[in-house]
Amino acid sequence: MRILFIDSNHPLLHTTLEKAGHTCDLNYQWTKEDIINNIHNYDGIVIRSKIKITKEIIDKASKLKFIARAGAGMENIDVTYAESKGIKCLHAPEGNCDAVAEHTLGMLLSLFNNICKANKEVREGKWLREENRGVELMGKTVGIIGYGNMGTAFAKRLQGFGVKTIVYDKYNPPLLSGNNFISKATPDEIFEESDILSLHVPLTEETQYMIDDEFISRFKKNIYIINTSRGKCLNTADLVENIKSGKVLGACLDVLEYEMVSFEGLDIKSLPEAFQYLVQSDKVILSSHIAGWTHESNEKIAKILAEKILSLFPSE
Repeated sequence: MRILFIDSNHPLLHTTLEKAGHTCDLNYQWTKEDIINNIHNYDGIVIRSKIKITKEIIDKASKLKFIARAGAGMENIDVTYAESKGIKCLHAPEGNCDAVAEHTLGMLLSLFNNICKANKEVREGKWLREENRGVELMGKTVGIIGYGNMGTAFAKRLQGFGVKTIVYDKYNPPLLSGNNFISKATPDEIFEESDILSLHVPLTEETQYMIDDEFISRFKKNIYIINTSRGKCLNTADLVENIKSGKVLGACLDVLEYEMVSFEGLDIKSLPEAFQYLVQSDKVILSSHIAGWTHESNEKIAKILAEKILSLFPSE
């Protein structure tokens, strides 16, 4: 097959495919127009988040057998339309779930123990102990919404911290069965019991702005919120109002609703007032969509995606 790469990836991906006899064209600088004008020449396309694979592109892809995303989320592919044309849609959430789980736990521990705040203060010559008295995970209930690869990996990392982990996934994946370190919960039980909410869902019409004021108000306790999934799953302005009121005790956000489609840029200074509040708040930990962005995950994603492509389309 002839395969088009429009985003850079770990070289293991294209070298593995080439060793199997396929041709890989690494055209990382191509624009959407370039892709539309040339996609008819390709049997496969490998992307990350540079562009959306829309109906317009798919209609030009007369030979296309697969679309492979080097990552987890599939929101930048019109999967339904592609599959209606017989095009396989592949991704590799298994490749970065460990990275996301570790980052999620790291953010939570940093927030609970004021690590970022204290680090900054010590560097400024301030030695504040009482002001940085922390909170322990022990005895807390962690509610996880979304129990695919990411949610499962995070739940595994929580073992040993003395927490109760409850999980809700509307689509009841097989991963919910046979895990003695979690309890399956209803939405009402998530709202009733959680001290901490961690979101691990894809971005869909159903999950867009899922966490809003009405959603947050349903929690019985004042809570902490973690979002390492997609920025637009959470309404930032509503989150800020609930931090101000004390309903949300703190938040860990690796993703923001203001991100560009490619996740590669953000004009921080031009962002709305709600974001400016987050930047100034000691109750919030922020990172730049890097939870799944490790050296190891980069290689694992490439290996897993190559295996999936070759299992469907071995060399002839």
